[in-house]
Amino acid sequence: MHIENLSLISFKNYDELSLTFSQNINCIVGPNGSGKTNILEAIHYLSMTKGAHNGIDSQNVKFTDPYFSIQGRFSLQKEVYDVVCYFQEGTKKSFKVNKQDYDKLSQHIGRFPVVLIAPNDTDIIRDGSEIRRKFFDAILCQLDKDYMANLFKYNHNLKQRNSALKQFNRSKKIDYDLMEKYNQYLIQYGKAVFEKRTDFMKKYIKYFLNQYAFISDNKENVGITYTSNFADADFEQQLRQSIDREVSLERSTLGIHKDDYKFLIDDNPLKKYGSQGQQKSFSIALKLGQFHHLLTKLKKKPILLLDDIFDKLDASRIKKLLKLIDDSTFGQVFITDAIEERTRGFMKDFNLQADFLKIENGSVK
Repeated sequence: MHIENLSLISFKNYDELSLTFSQNINCIVGPNGSGKTNILEAIHYLSMTKGAHNGIDSQNVKFTDPYFSIQGRFSLQKEVYDVVCYFQEGTKKSFKVNKQDYDKLSQHIGRFPVVLIAPNDTDIIRDGSEIRRKFFDAILCQLDKDYMANLFKYNHNLKQRNSALKQFNRSKKIDYDLMEKYNQYLIQYGKAVFEKRTDFMKKYIKYFLNQYAFISDNKENVGITYTSNFADADFEQQLRQSIDREVSLERSTLGIHKDDYKFLIDDNPLKKYGSQGQQKSFSIALKLGQFHHLLTKLKKKPILLLDDIFDKLDASRIKKLLKLIDDSTFGQVFITDAIEERTRGFMKDFNLQADFLKIENGSVK
């Protein structure tokens, strides 16, 4: 699978832009702030229906313009798909494939998968549990429509439950029958999500471990442990006994929205004991594990987006990634870099053929 071309109107810093891509390696070079990452962001939009860095549609419209448009043509198994994303202030975002609308945007997720490796990936390690859940949820949602549906229903019920908790605290009256209803939905949808996450991690972990071993030359033992309230045998009892405390806090304190993925190195927390280099290796392995898991399940190679990696990774990790490209592990690859000569040097060192697109003042050579 690959994207053949891309057209932008009023997206980010671009008035209008039309690009044609190689189905192999595409190097996008230009000064910092010129809009290299915005091209990757547009490709991510066409895959995931939203940006990787900024999911708020209105903030991706070029300043003073009322709308943006992203169009791209994907080639998959000798079939072509014209994908159009259109957003205008005050209206619902439109998404079409070959001129056909979706009933729900979620139906598009997984059709044209991408994997993005970016400088801020170590945030998955350093930040709170929410960003880790979002990372793994994004993978699962591309693979399993039932998972996506149950997660949506759970979050909708959770929002209503939290609203009720706030109301009960302010009125000083608790409707325990209503809370039992919310609890039943939380248990029903939460259990479905918990079981999917548990099963996913059992399969994903082998891809992750293989990639970390390759990147680090088998120097450390690493692992990922999935933790959840739902693993407790008495979870339902805990949930019912927590109502009074949750009313005073005005929020739900138990459930899959509190799940976490513990990242370990030599059985210790990676966030605390891992070096900067080890954390970078771990984050790259997470993304490469994502690539291989999607490839295995979807039977198509995701597009790989490498954003500004040469400036943020040391030489050994860069060589590992380029070695994978040289071995044809990936399909279509996009690489951004502020220093053209550096990228050309890496391509030459590994004898890689690449198309170069140079960004200058919102236009491309």
